[in-house]
Amino acid sequence: MANLKLKNPAGGSLSLVSADGASDLTVTFPARTGTAMVSGNMPAFSAYKSTDQTVTSGVVTKVTYDTELFDTNNNFASSTFTPTVAGYYQVNATIAVQSTTTLTIIVGQLWKNGALYRYGVLGIGLNGNTRQTLSDLVYMNGTTDYLEIYARGDGATVSFVGGAEVSSFSACLVRAA
Repeated sequence: MANLKLKNPAGGSLSLVSADGASDLTVTFPARTGTAMVSGNMPAFSAYKSTDQTVTSGVVTKVTYDTELFDTNNNFASSTFTPTVAGYYQVNATIAVQSTTTLTIIVGQLWKNGALYRYGVLGIGLNGNTRQTLSDLVYMNGTTDYLEIYARGDGATVSFVGGAEVSSFSACLVRAA
């Protein structure tokens, strides 16, 4: 297999023509050095809780996401995302809480490198149920940075609810560093 090297010192567009001439493909590269990210080498994952997780009311607890829907670069394990490509990642998480009290409160938290990074919006629900959604754009260095989701649920007996449709954690590379 031979390598193809393209060079355009002025930057801008290069045209690649298929061998049979049936179609052309124009690719525009930014005028900067670095790694060009193409579909297939951009880390992304999606996971969810498959079962309920009973937690102590009022105690900040790591949310366990134990079932992967996909993990394109094997960067998700043990409910922790550790990307190996430096860049900016869109991170999303949902946490559903069920309690035996009428008023249920949940505070979701995005942790980076073992410490609180961002709070979610306070979730307050009636009839013992509420749901929290977290979303943020986070820079990750590609070597040592990692992300986890924690939450605190308030009520009598509290559970983080399992199910792909209610408790999930996902991230994808938006732009390389």
